[in-house]
Amino acid sequence: MLLLPALLLTHCQAHHVNRTRLPLADLSLPAGESPRVWLLPRPLPQPGGLRPCCAFGYHLRAKLFGIPVPWYQLDNVVAAADTGQHHFNPSFLDTLSTLLGINGEHNGLIYTRRGGFIDLAHLRDSADNTLWLFSHIWPRMGLDTTLKLDDELGQREIRLFTYTPPASATDRYRLAVYLAAHLAFELAAWHEVAQWYGFESVPGFSEGVSAFSPEDLYSNLLGTRVAIDLLNAGGGASVSRYQQAMSTLIPQALAQLGAKSPAGTRFNFDMLDRLWWNSRCRLPDKFLLRYRNYDVSERRMPSRAWEGVPALRLTLPAHFHGIPLARYGRLEIRRGRAMAHLPPPESHYLFTDFPALAQRAKSADLRHLASLRYRCN
Repeated sequence: MLLLPALLLTHCQAHHVNRTRLPLADLSLPAGESPRVWLLPRPLPQPGGLRPCCAFGYHLRAKLFGIPVPWYQLDNVVAAADTGQHHFNPSFLDTLSTLLGINGEHNGLIYTRRGGFIDLAHLRDSADNTLWLFSHIWPRMGLDTTLKLDDELGQREIRLFTYTPPASATDRYRLAVYLAAHLAFELAAWHEVAQWYGFESVPGFSEGVSAFSPEDLYSNLLGTRVAIDLLNAGGGASVSRYQQAMSTLIPQALAQLGAKSPAGTRFNFDMLDRLWWNSRCRLPDKFLLRYRNYDVSERRMPSRAWEGVPALRLTLPAHFHGIPLARYGRLEIRRGRAMAHLPPPESHYLFTDFPALAQRAKSADLRHLASLRYRCN
């Protein structure tokens, strides 16, 4: 119990945040470490919900109860220079304003030369989850703690284990940053699994068209890497500071990846029509998306980057001082009240179980596509 007073003292002694524009490290290199302990907010509320993400493609049409919706088209494409103002913990009203196109955040898809397609909603969600988790991990280091989240088919729980924290305050800070990013990506990977097995944010509206979309987890991983740099530079001192920092770091990340113009993004979508997606389909047809990436690893290459330059491989730290991060905390998926098509676990699913669930999904999708029975209309 002496740990909590020590951590409070560390908070008081922490350095003040540099108010200059935060730099983004070279994303092609392993994630860096914070040079010091920074001031931080108190434990934050869990982000209010995932942002409406973008089905793969553009000028997408929709149908409701099987009936085509006339005159409706979802463009999905945004400009890298106009990503807007980031908002932590978006509320229902934020989500509604995003759908109406009047939110300060501009979310959508951008094609990049080194990272393929990037979904800004996924990037932002994982960055927010990294900050949220960090704000709870830092004051609880070494204490047995469970953070309970809303169900996604199963009951999601973040388990933080008992251990002896590093003696150095700076090392404790670094460990908390790495563990938060690691767990934020586990949450993102589970969301892809849950969508395929029948999870619906809005009951009655299938999310199968988005499950394992080829740009999703690369975008999530990019969000956690951006959040690591932000926390390493003191950008998490307050929610307002975090929002300001994210608003400047996202364009920097897109620049490193070689973002194309909206016209360039649409051109690359056109090149993949009938291969990766089918412009004749309407949302929420599952096989509007014809190609998926079922890899759930936190070491990723983009699904597509064919621009004559090296693709950018993204990674997250898996260890801290030689010890696997899973020794410090993990995501557990326990039996939920309504598990749809997900086989109930004997006790709980772990991140190590996700690849088998993803491969089962892949086999089913390939059989369905090979049968040629599915047609869009």
